[in-house]
Amino acid sequence: MSTPGRSSPPDGDAALRAVTGLAARLSGTVVVGIALFVLWQAWPALQAVGPLRFVTDAGWHPLAQPAQFNLLPMLVASVAVTLGAMLLAGPLGLFTAIFMTDYAPPALARLLRGVVELLAGVPSVVYGLWGLVTLVPLLAAWQPPGASLLAGILVLALMILPTMVLASHAAIAGVAAEHRLTVAALGFSCAGSLWGVLLPAARAGLCGALLLSTTRALGETMAMLMVTGNVARMPDSLFAPARTLTANIALELAYAMDRHRAALFVGGLLLTALVLALVRLARGLGCAWRHA
Repeated sequence: MSTPGRSSPPDGDAALRAVTGLAARLSGTVVVGIALFVLWQAWPALQAVGPLRFVTDAGWHPLAQPAQFNLLPMLVASVAVTLGAMLLAGPLGLFTAIFMTDYAPPALARLLRGVVELLAGVPSVVYGLWGLVTLVPLLAAWQPPGASLLAGILVLALMILPTMVLASHAAIAGVAAEHRLTVAALGFSCAGSLWGVLLPAARAGLCGALLLSTTRALGETMAMLMVTGNVARMPDSLFAPARTLTANIALELAYAMDRHRAALFVGGLLLTALVLALVRLARGLGCAWRHA
């Protein structure tokens, strides 16, 4: 017999299950709706121009006669700055999180976390301004013109580093206390327990940290507008100017019309496809790590 005035736990569980299930379905519907909207807006260009021309045309000249719609240089630039930034920020962020969790004194760990949280809240345009007035002139003195793929990689690495640190720290700190007590009782060294037990136990959260940081890097716009040079051609070196897909959309969407506008949505469709590929890759890496 249930106590008067007290709800039955199964009823509460059922209500919570219904609410969370509704929220999950709503979130999935929104994501699918966005993807379908982008495809709908890009369809006129895909139908009139054809998919192959977006990677085989001589360049990106949507207002020329005849118009050219090559998005490949901007796709390559987007992937290059994202990959370069992750190669810098990924290991640095992971090791910083490890230091904060397992090696730093509590007072220093709290200080570092506060600084990282502050950096995570800085608007992207501020990072772009710093890159434009400080980093780009330094690179120009070394290897002109300064505004380049390398400038984009360095600014982007600095931008996503706080995200990588905080997400990795949360994943490592969230490992159950029982794991730490068990490895301590077995006499594992700090390094042995970290690499052999704790990091594998936190693999799902670490994969999520990598995915979150990578997708943020891939979608960054303002800072890339300011430091990469905005030249829509294939970058042939780290010091060459480039333009990312996000920067291209932001620059031209305000005045684009008809087929030009639809071609910009094709760029958005490519970004969506890249994010889906990253999610699939993250799941594959998680499975590989789990079975290793």
